[in-house]
Amino acid sequence: MDNNNFLPVSKADMDARGIDRLDFVYVIGDAYVDHPSFGHAIISRVLEHQGYSVGIIAQPKWQSCEEFKRLGKPRLGFLVMSGNIDPMVNRYTAAKRVRNTDLYSPGGRAGMRPDRATIVYCNKIREAYGNVPIIIGGIEASLRRFAHYDYHSDKVRRSILIDSGADLLVYGMGERAVTEIAELLAAGVPISEIKGVLGTMYAESRKDALPYDGIVLPSFDKVVNDKASYAKATKIQYDEQDHVRGKPLIQSDGSRCVVQNPPAKPLNTQELDDVYELPYAGTYHPSYESQGGVPAIKEVEFSIASCRGCFGGCTFCALTLHQGRTVTARSHESILREAERLTKRKNFKGYIHDVGGPTANFRFPSCEEQAKRGVCKGRQCLFPKPCRRLIVDHSDYVGLLRKLRALPGVKKVFVRSGIRFDYVLADKDDTFLRELAEHHISGQLRVAPEHISDNVLKYMGKPENAVYEKFRKKFESINKETGREQYLVPYLMSSHPGCTLKDAVKLAEYLRDTGHSPDQVQDFYPTPGSISTCMYYTGIDPRTMEQVYVPRTYEEKQMQRALLQYRDPKNYKLVYSALVRAGRGDLIGYDKKCLIRPYKTGNQNKNRRNNKNGKNSQRKNGVGKSKGRTQDGGGKA
Repeated sequence: MDNNNFLPVSKADMDARGIDRLDFVYVIGDAYVDHPSFGHAIISRVLEHQGYSVGIIAQPKWQSCEEFKRLGKPRLGFLVMSGNIDPMVNRYTAAKRVRNTDLYSPGGRAGMRPDRATIVYCNKIREAYGNVPIIIGGIEASLRRFAHYDYHSDKVRRSILIDSGADLLVYGMGERAVTEIAELLAAGVPISEIKGVLGTMYAESRKDALPYDGIVLPSFDKVVNDKASYAKATKIQYDEQDHVRGKPLIQSDGSRCVVQNPPAKPLNTQELDDVYELPYAGTYHPSYESQGGVPAIKEVEFSIASCRGCFGGCTFCALTLHQGRTVTARSHESILREAERLTKRKNFKGYIHDVGGPTANFRFPSCEEQAKRGVCKGRQCLFPKPCRRLIVDHSDYVGLLRKLRALPGVKKVFVRSGIRFDYVLADKDDTFLRELAEHHISGQLRVAPEHISDNVLKYMGKPENAVYEKFRKKFESINKETGREQYLVPYLMSSHPGCTLKDAVKLAEYLRDTGHSPDQVQDFYPTPGSISTCMYYTGIDPRTMEQVYVPRTYEEKQMQRALLQYRDPKNYKLVYSALVRAGRGDLIGYDKKCLIRPYKTGNQNKNRRNNKNGKNSQRKNGVGKSKGRTQDGGGKA
C-alpha cells in the first residue's frame, strides 16, 4: 500500500508531502493503525480535516529522547496517547503476570511500550524540547485523570496530569476538545491560558482562579489516607459526568489543583458520520508488514462502529466515565456507505464481523428527558429495573441490519460487540431477537450475565439472574421454532467485590446444572476509574457508602476462578479447598449433584494400582468394599 495513504511517520514522508514543519506530532503507544477503531487514527484525521498537519511517532524507544525528535519540533504542540488499552492492563494480567503478547504491536510482540506510557513519553518530550505544549488523551489519561487507585502498585496515585507534567488533559471522546485547542493554539493563545475547553482538565496553582461554580472533591491527601473520602470522590465524579448538568470538579494536590471542566457535548449523528467517513487507510502502516502486521486489526478490519455511549451502567466498566451515558448513533446512510467500501476491499470475504459499539443494541438516548436535563444523577436506566421512562425500541437497529445484509457482496452480518439482554427483554416486540438468531450469529451468541448470584449482581450493577434466565429460555425457544442449533456463551467473572466463596460455589452449581463448561473466565481486574475498583480498594460501595466484602487474597481469588472451571483436573485441589472452606462438603462425593469426587489418598492410589492387577487389596487393607467406581481427582462424578 502507498505510504501516502497514511500520515507522515518520517522526515522522508514530510518531504514527500512538502511539509517543512508539522503542526502537531502525535506520540502513541500502539502501532500506527489508520482505522477508526483506534483513537489516534480518529484524532489525527480530524485535525488533518481541519487543515492541520500531523505526524505520527508510534511506539518510540523510550530509553532516550532521540526518537521523540524524529519529526522535529511541532509548530503547535505534541499530542500523547498511550494506546487503545491502559498500558498496565495491556501488559499485565489480573494476577499481575506479564502477558506474552500485545495485539496492538507489530507481530503481537510484547514489551513495545513502557509501563505508564503517557508519563514516560511526556518526560522524554520535555527532555527533548523543554517547554513545548503537551496535550494528553486516550483511555489511560481519561481514566486516571483524578487521584486514583492503581492496582499494580497497590496505592493511590495522583492525577496523571500532575505525574506526566502535561499542559492539558483531554478526557472522553476528544474530537471537539482537540479541535478547539488546535484553533486556540493556532490563534496564538498560550497553552497556559487555555482553561475553558469542555472535556479537558488543567492544573491551577492560583486559588482565586478556580471556577466559581466548581465542586470540590476530597483532596489527594484525603483520598490517600481515608478510604471513605476516596469513595465520596468517586461518587461525585460519576454524578457530574454529564454534558448537560455536570459541574466543574476541583481536587487539590499540595499547592496545586487539578480542575476538570464539564464533559464535552457528544457528537451528533451528522458529526459522527463526518468523523467515520474521513479518509482512513483502514489498516496498519505498511512498514509493519514484514513483522507480521498488527494482530488487533483482525477483529475490527471488517467491523463497523454504529454508536457511542452506554446507559448500561455496569460498575466494573469505565465507559460511563469515558464515553458517558448519552448514546448517539451514525445514520443508516453513512454506515451503508462504509459497508459498501468494505465490500470493495481485496481481502473482504463477504462477512461484516460486527455492527455495534459499547452496546450494540443501543442506538439512541434512553429517554426524552436527557436532552433537556441530562442523565439522572444517582439513578440508572436499567438497574435494578428498567426505568419507566426508558424508550425500548429495536426497530431502527433491525432496519439497519436488514439493509446491510441486503447489500451486494455481503454474505452475513454479525453482531459481536455485545447486546444488553435485559433491554432486549424489555422490548415487547421479539423481532430483533428473532432476526438476531436467524441472521446475525453463527452457532453462538455471547452475552454478559457476569454472575448468577443476585448478591454479586447488585454490586455489578447487573439485573437479577431471573432476567438472564428468562432471556436464555426465550433464546432457546426461538431457536427451537426456527430449527437452529445455537447456544448462548455467557461471560462470567470471578472475585468481583461482594462475591464470597459461597457465591462462587453457587455459580459452580449453576454451571453443573446447565452443563456449561467455560473455556475462559475473567478474574475481576481493578482497572482505573471504575466504581468496582473503588469497592475493591476501599471496601465501600460509593453508591450507598455501605461496607462491601472484597476477596483480596491470591488464594481466594484462585479458588473462585477454579470453581468456574471445576471440571478441569488441574483445579481439583483448589476446588476441594474452596468447598471445604465454604462449608459445602456435600458437593464432594459421587452423587450427581457433586462437583468433585473425594480426595485421593496415597493408600487409595496404591489400591487402585493393585486392583488393576486383579488383587482385592481394598479388603486386605481394610478400606471397605469397592462400589465399582474408580476415584478421579478432578472433574465431575
